[in-house]
Formats: sequence, structure tokens, C-alpha cells
Amino acid sequence: MKTFIKVTEIWIPDKGRTQLEFGSGLYGALTDFKNASEQQHFAYDEGLPGKAWAAGHPIVLTRFEHSYFKRTTAAQKAGLTCGIALPIFSGDFLLAVVVFLCGDDEEHAGAIEVWCNDPANRQSLQVLDGYYGTLEHFENISKQINMPKGQGIPGLAWATGMPVLMEDISKVNEFSRSADAQQAGITTGLGIPIVNSDEQTYVMTFLSAKATPIAKRIQIWIPEGKQLVCQQGYSKSSNDLAEIFETITVSKGVGALGRVWLTGMPIITGNLEASEYKPELDSLSSMLAIPVIEQGRLKAIVTFLF
Repeated sequence: MKTFIKVTEIWIPDKGRTQLEFGSGLYGALTDFKNASEQQHFAYDEGLPGKAWAAGHPIVLTRFEHSYFKRTTAAQKAGLTCGIALPIFSGDFLLAVVVFLCGDDEEHAGAIEVWCNDPANRQSLQVLDGYYGTLEHFENISKQINMPKGQGIPGLAWATGMPVLMEDISKVNEFSRSADAQQAGITTGLGIPIVNSDEQTYVMTFLSAKATPIAKRIQIWIPEGKQLVCQQGYSKSSNDLAEIFETITVSKGVGALGRVWLTGMPIITGNLEASEYKPELDSLSSMLAIPVIEQGRLKAIVTFLF
């Protein structure tokens, strides 16, 4: 199955916490780009990860040429044309930056957007930037919309402070662009809120087409007492193993998800750990887990299974 995102990386502060160094990544067959990335370091406000650190919110870079992107030549050879960086903070202090890299081609339909509340109208969100691949019409419509608090995926994520996952959004009344999404072939939407102050809220939305989903499976986990439980999961095709996986509760510090809860750090795993779940679940292979943190507390973990 082709996925919309081609490369996923995690960049973490070094021991001095003044530069970002390579933490982990998923590169598929793009070995040369992986080799070019692992030795990189980014200072504050340098390169895509450093710019997201300095901005304090997610940023989208839709063109690498003549930009601050530091790996342009390697990215071009790998067919990568766009990057999205999601910084994860606890208060003022950066924990990590998650980077998604995508490539333009006619077969890949989908979008990744960054919404923020309008300084002139704090009760609505607007698209700050986004990557829409080949969906020019959907991009134009999206950039003209004001999304009120509580409406659409961005507005619901803002109102609840929690990730929002919608399936078959062309039929969902709460999705304000449902007709346009249907025309563009978009079927699934995920919104992740990023709150860094009382005045400013950002929401990242991942909009996925059936042919090229954002990931094979998306899950939202929430802490309930001393356990993490899977609140919601979605995949293009039903997977009995994944459904078993979602019935399991996770303790703090145990396995990949438990470490995210313990540390607040995002994690990429090459294979889900047999000790944590069950050996037969290894077919779920690679996972990215992103914590949703507000005022220093974990509210949820969003997982992408690739």
C-alpha cells in the first residue's frame, strides 16, 4: 500500500540542548536520503526542524529549492518535494521535532494543513499553510475558509483540546468541506491540537485519500487512571490483528507507547515489541507515536502505523 507520507523523522535536542540531532526515522527504500540525514545537526532557527523550534508551531515547506532546507540535493534524488515539521513542547522547552516528508506525483492525493486562530477573530481558525499535493481546487477552497471553534476537524480539535479522527468525511455533517473532500477523493481526516499559549492555538490536520492513505492505520490513545487505552482506530482495510492490539491496555513506561507517556517524547519503532503486545502483532511493523501535551500534561497519544 502506498502512503502519502514518504519519510518520517524525529529530531531531538543534543546534550547541550542547543542543537537538534537525529533521533530516529522511517525511510522505506530511501537509503541514500537516510544516510544523508543521520549525520545532520540543526541549530535553533536552522533548517526545517530548527525553524519549527524557533517558530514554536508547526510549519510547512512546500518547495525545497532556494529555501532554508539543508538536504535539498539528497531530497531531489529521493523524489521528496515538501516537508512539514511539528515541534513538541512542554511549556517553553522543546522536547522534539517530528518531520514528515512527502513527494509530488499524480498518484498521491491528500493534504496536511496547519490551522491557527486569527488574531483579529480569536473564535475562528484559518489555514496558515498546507501541503495539498495535486489537490489545487481543494487547496484554494480551504485557504478561503474561516473555521469556527467546534466546527470541522480543526474546530473540534481546538474546542476539545483532543485529537479528532473522522472516517468517511464526505458523509459527515461536522466536516464543513465534505462536498469538496468528496470531489477531491479525501475520505479520512485527523486533527491534532497544538496549544502553546492561552491566546494562540494551532491544529495540524491530515486528510487522507483511499488510494494513498496517510498511514495504514491511525489510532488515538488516552490515559485513563494508570493505563493507556485505545479510544479510536481507523484503517483502510479491517485488520483483525490491529483490532486485537487496540483491546490491550498499556502501563506507563512499558513498551513504546508506555515510554511516550513516561517521557513525553515521540517514538518511532521499527517493529512493535512482542514483549509489549503479542508476537503475532509484529506484522503491524513500523509505528510513529506523537504525544499531545497541554500545560505539561499528556492528554493523548496519536499513533501512525506504516
